Amino acid sequence: MSFAELYKRKLMTAEEAVRKIHSHDEIVVAVAASEPPGLLSKLHTVKDQVEDVSVVMVLPLGEYDYYMKPEMKGHFLLNAWYFGGGCRKVFGQGTVSFNPTHLHNCMAKRIDVKNPRIFFGTAAPMDKNGCLNLSLGIMVEKDAIENADLVVIEVNENLPRTHGDTLIHIRDVDVIVENHRPVPALPAVVPTEKDKLIGQFIAELVEDGSTIQLGIGGIPNAAALFLANKRDLGVHTEMLSDAIVDLVEAGAITGREKTIWKDKIVATFAFGSKKLYDFIHENPMIEMQRGSVVNDPYVVGQNHKMVSINTTLQVDLFGQCCSEAIGFRQYSGSGGAADTAAGAQKSKGGKSIMALYSTVKEDSLSSIVPVLSPGAAVTLSRNDVDYVVTEYGIASLRGTNLAERVKRLSAVAHPKFRDMLLEEAKKMQLC
Repeated sequence: MSFAELYKRKLMTAEEAVRKIHSHDEIVVAVAASEPPGLLSKLHTVKDQVEDVSVVMVLPLGEYDYYMKPEMKGHFLLNAWYFGGGCRKVFGQGTVSFNPTHLHNCMAKRIDVKNPRIFFGTAAPMDKNGCLNLSLGIMVEKDAIENADLVVIEVNENLPRTHGDTLIHIRDVDVIVENHRPVPALPAVVPTEKDKLIGQFIAELVEDGSTIQLGIGGIPNAAALFLANKRDLGVHTEMLSDAIVDLVEAGAITGREKTIWKDKIVATFAFGSKKLYDFIHENPMIEMQRGSVVNDPYVVGQNHKMVSINTTLQVDLFGQCCSEAIGFRQYSGSGGAADTAAGAQKSKGGKSIMALYSTVKEDSLSSIVPVLSPGAAVTLSRNDVDYVVTEYGIASLRGTNLAERVKRLSAVAHPKFRDMLLEEAKKMQLC
C-alpha cells in the first residue's frame, strides 16, 4: 500500500474522531499554537457518552465548550500545566484543574500518574516519504505520541515545516483529520516606556557571545530592542517568538559562540506572528527539540554564558519569585522559568534575570513585597535568582546575604514603598 493510500484510509472527520474517546481516557493535547481546534471544538459533542475524561495541555488557547461550560463537569476535566485566558475565567467551576510541574519533566511525571490513551495534535501535510511534520511544537508531543494507544493528527497545510525532532510517519498515526484553518497568531505587543526602561537594564547584563532564553510580552520585546547591537548571541529558549527573528535580522544572533547546537536557534515550541512562521518554515537554522531536552537544566547549563530572561508577578525581600498566581488564584504556570534559571546557574558565565514592574494597579500596590502574598506559589527559589530588574534599576542578588538583598531590592522598588519595605524588613529581623 502506498503512503497516499494509507493516509486516505486513516482520514475521517473530527466528529468521527472524537467518538473514539472512552470514559476515563487520558488525552494529551499539543501545545499552544499546535493545538487542534477542529478536534477540541467537537469534544463536547460526546459529553453524554463519556465521563471522567482527562484532557492534559500546556497553554490552552481556544475557549472550547468541553471545559468552558459548567455542564461538562464530571464528563471532561482540563488538566493544565499552564493556564490560558479561558482557564482563568472558569477556574473553580470543576472543569479545570492545574498541574504544578517543571516543564522539562511534566510529561514524564504525568505518565507516572496516568498513561495517555490518546494524543491530539497538529502537523504540516505529509511529504513523499510518508512523513508529517509536527511544526510549531514538540514540548510534550513526541513523548505523548510514543506512549499513546491512539494518535490523532489534525493536518493543516498552513503550518510551517520545521527542522529537528519534528517528524512523525504516517505508519505511526491512527487517525487523520484535515483542518486548514489560519495558524493562531499573537497580536503585536508594543513595548511601553516602562518596558523600555526595564529592557535597557536587562540588555546591560547580556554580554556579547551569550546564549539567551527570551520569553514573551512587552518586557522581553523591549529587551530585544536593546539587544540588537550585541554581537554573536546564541538562542536556547523554550518559546521561539518574533523578538528572536528581529534579532537575527539585526545581525545580533549568529550562534557562533554556542557550545551546543552551534549556529542553531534551539526551541521547543514557536508562537508569534506570520513573520515568525515564515521565518522558521524549512529554515535549517531552527532546531526544534523536545521540552525534556531543551528545558533540562543540565542541557541548558552546557550553553556558553547562558542568560535566562523571564518575567514575574511578585518578588519578596528574600528573593523568592511568584510568576504564576495572584494570591490563591492560579494565573498562568511555572512554565520553563525555573528550568532555565537553574540551568543558567550551571553555565560558566551564566545569569538568571527576573523582570517585573515595580507596581501594579496604578502604583497602588508594590510588586516587591516583604513576603509573598498568602497562597502565592514560589515559582523560582531565592537560590536561583541572580538579578531582579524593574524600571528603577538592577538588584544584583547573586551571592548576597539577606540584609544585602533587602537593601538592593528596596532600591529598585517604587520610591513610595521603599520605606515600608525597610521597616518590614527590620520587623522580620532581616537587617
